[in-house]
Amino acid sequence: MTAYSVSVRHNFETAHRLPHLAGKCVNLHGHSWWMEAKVSAPALHAGAVVEFGALKARVREWIDTHLDHGAMLGADDPLVDVLTEHKSKVYRFGAANPEGAEHLAEGLAHPTVEAVAELIARVVDDALRDLPSAPGARVAEVTVRETHVNSASWCQSERGSTP
Repeated sequence: MTAYSVSVRHNFETAHRLPHLAGKCVNLHGHSWWMEAKVSAPALHAGAVVEFGALKARVREWIDTHLDHGAMLGADDPLVDVLTEHKSKVYRFGAANPEGAEHLAEGLAHPTVEAVAELIARVVDDALRDLPSAPGARVAEVTVRETHVNSASWCQSERGSTP
C-alpha cells in the first residue's frame, strides 16, 4: 500500500517537574524541547498530504501560546497556584487550562516527555480537522526530545486510534 507523509518540527523552552517520580526530576527544571510531528495519508489532496505552512503555523502558534517560556505541571502540583499568582505561564496537565485548551490535557496527569508527545499529537490532530488535507490524513507519530539524549514518541500504529 502506498502512503505519503510529511513532518513538521518546532522547538520550545519550557520547565516542568515530576514530583510523583523518584529522582532529580522532582525539582522544577527546564529543557530546550524539540518536537517532530509526522502526518500520513494513503493518497494526496491537490498533490499534498496537508499544506506545510498552515500546519506549521497552527502547531507552532499553539506551542508558543501554551508551552513556550512557561512551566508544565500536574494539576495537583502545589507550584501551580504559586506560579499562577505571580503571573507565570503554567500549562496544567490533567486539568482545565485557559483559552480553550482544556480538552487537550484530559487524561494526561503529569508532564512526562511521553505525555508531552501525546499532548502534541492531540494538537496536530485538532489542526488536521480544520485544514484541507488528503483523505485519511492522520497523525502517524510525534517525537519529543527533552534533551539531546532523552526522547519519547507517540505512535498511531501502536495506539490504533486518534490521540
